[in-house]
Amino acid sequence: MKRKPKIRYFVQSFFFVLIALIAVSHGLSETGGGIAFVPEASLHAVCPLGGVVSIDTLITGGSFVKKTHESSLVLMYIVFASALVLGPLFCGWICPFGSFQEALGRIGKRLFKKKFNRFIPYRFDRWLRYLRYLVLVWVLFMTARSGQLIFAGVDPYFALFQFWTGEVAIGGFIVLGATTILSLFVERPFCKYACPYGAVLGIFNLFRLVPLKRNSATCISCKKCSKVCPMNIEVDSAGTVRNHQCISCYQCTSGDGVCPVPSTLEFHTGGIKEVKDED
Repeated sequence: MKRKPKIRYFVQSFFFVLIALIAVSHGLSETGGGIAFVPEASLHAVCPLGGVVSIDTLITGGSFVKKTHESSLVLMYIVFASALVLGPLFCGWICPFGSFQEALGRIGKRLFKKKFNRFIPYRFDRWLRYLRYLVLVWVLFMTARSGQLIFAGVDPYFALFQFWTGEVAIGGFIVLGATTILSLFVERPFCKYACPYGAVLGIFNLFRLVPLKRNSATCISCKKCSKVCPMNIEVDSAGTVRNHQCISCYQCTSGDGVCPVPSTLEFHTGGIKEVKDED
């Protein structure tokens, strides 16, 4: 059967190209150039993490952290609102650095086949996933203490789109290089283990209004949903998936996803719709 085109890939590509154009336009504008019809905003101004790290300075001093902008706060509110309803759609559909890691992951899948994304034993992986919360605490604490955008010095997202400007710190290049290599072995390594904004949005999975639900009555235990999950979530053994690592990518769902049985894995509110085969 011919596979349907993945709309998520088109959305990811659109935002990746958009951010790349904004980054280039901003860089050119500093020398008197720029790209027509493309805003000259800095990458920090279009990153919702800037709103999160500015909360303390806004409350205590009424100002934003240096290099951030009011637009970061607006984007933060929009992303938070969507995460409250549908979970971390930003991570799975919009974040250009997440898309970059996925693209490298497709190369890794060709190289390592079934071994890809299975190199780290679960007994280690389950604890490594909480590292991003330590990174989040460090970023919030250091930013509040210094009033500076501390994470910019090691931000691989900034390094990816600004490597040609001379503004990237050595730490950013190191993290970008490590993420690039690891993405050939592990799906979305930075998202899983180090992204502070992913850590924030992951919390919304615990109480999101439209969670992923599995209909045990129609589930045939093929485990395809768990195998395709980029975040290694054991979807096939859950009733309602509220894992903090879910990125709402919809790859495991019935219909356009890999689940072969209709109405078995779906994002919706209320009780699961019981659909049973008739003899």
